[in-house]
Amino acid sequence: MLGSADATAHLAGMKTSETTISGLEPLMSIEELSEYLDVPVRTLYDWRLSGRGPCAVHVGRQLRYFVSDVHAWLASQREQEPGHSLDGR
Repeated sequence: MLGSADATAHLAGMKTSETTISGLEPLMSIEELSEYLDVPVRTLYDWRLSGRGPCAVHVGRQLRYFVSDVHAWLASQREQEPGHSLDGR
């Protein structure tokens, strides 16, 4: 597994418009996303079941996340104003 610095470096180089050599957008494993967000894998599964996390794609029996979907989800979680949550509290 990647260390948190490695995970950050891994994602820092990925831009939503970048593609891999094969022409496909990069994918992240649930473990990589867990490390990047610094949340347990179990939390990511819980967020999926409740519809609160980023969209994923099944590759066989594994979950993968398009980097662009993670970026879009994170942007949607951003406060509109400092100190105010998305629900206005």
